[in-house]
Amino acid sequence: MRTLPFGRPIISEREKQAVMEVLDGPVLVHGPRANAFENDFCTFTGAEYAVSLSSCTAGLHLFYFDLGIGKGDEVIVPAQTHNATAHAVEFTSAKPVFVDAEMKTGNIDIDQLETCITENTRALSVVHFLGMPVDMDRINALAKKYDLFVLEDCALALGAYYKGTHAGLLGDAGCFSFYPVKHMTTAEGGMLITTNKDLAGRISRKKAFGVDKDHSKRKVPGTYDVDMLGYNYRMNEIQAAIGSIQLERMPGFLEKRKKNYSYLEKELSKIDEIKLFQSSYGDFKSSYYCLCVLLTPSLINKRFEIIQMLNQKGVGTSVYYPRPVPHLTYYKDKYGYTDDSFPNASAISYGSIALPVGPHLDIKDMKYIIEQIKEAIFSI
Repeated sequence: MRTLPFGRPIISEREKQAVMEVLDGPVLVHGPRANAFENDFCTFTGAEYAVSLSSCTAGLHLFYFDLGIGKGDEVIVPAQTHNATAHAVEFTSAKPVFVDAEMKTGNIDIDQLETCITENTRALSVVHFLGMPVDMDRINALAKKYDLFVLEDCALALGAYYKGTHAGLLGDAGCFSFYPVKHMTTAEGGMLITTNKDLAGRISRKKAFGVDKDHSKRKVPGTYDVDMLGYNYRMNEIQAAIGSIQLERMPGFLEKRKKNYSYLEKELSKIDEIKLFQSSYGDFKSSYYCLCVLLTPSLINKRFEIIQMLNQKGVGTSVYYPRPVPHLTYYKDKYGYTDDSFPNASAISYGSIALPVGPHLDIKDMKYIIEQIKEAIFSI
């Protein structure tokens, strides 16, 4: 039996050597590696400014924190996303206002979004679901109309583009995740990118306690002032060293993802019992994080049987996401959402299976996945 993990970090000797070089040196935090990784990330995405962070969630939180968003404020959030997207709003004591997904791509339903904007709305949070870009022209038009900030959650969108611009550069800021199964990894870690110099400067300070001078600017070691509130959301030198090497390998990673995805999509589209999200087309270029199949009504109740059969044959799977965020206990109890709310997000969460297309796999693996999908669907 073959074993095809849903995701796997691809670490070479180069990353290991870079880590050892850091460990052999005197600086583990506040060093040149983090600065180099930020510069490399700007080059890769086309960003003017990048701030390395301890996680994508840290970036989301710092964005709202920097804007002074707090109690009494509201932020529009997709119902179909990871809970971190909403948690970042909750951290500030503001209220996340959820909007349902649309079924073509799984992204936030922009047609419903405007009806959720109130006098208390301060920002729009958009998630490029599974790496498929949101229609940012429509988002930015609403933001301009209602004077709102726009934050892009790009946790699964490294390598995604809208009209030739990299995801994360279409709103006020974008945040990326380097968790182990993402497009690239730093073990844990994240990055915020923006075209706003002042925002980048403030975030850089607020990720490190609000200290007014970093180590390179202190005339006397250990002397500094703190004139703003900040957190400890820094990325260390070990993570950054891994990140720069991983980023060099990203073009190859993305090429394999696209090749695997395209083959899997072509063959699975022939199966009437499942439906697929729309992938790259026109102005929308996906990052091909994974391929998500939507089961038809007759198969939804057998989803876990299908997943179990695939797993028993060595095919790794996942679910994006196990429930719409407002159906998670914390949000359900706090805000009183019912099980029949957000029907499209529910259909995706409760009726889909995510399949792997990562660069640790090849076309032979895609053929094996297709065989196992067919066997599972037609045998139950």
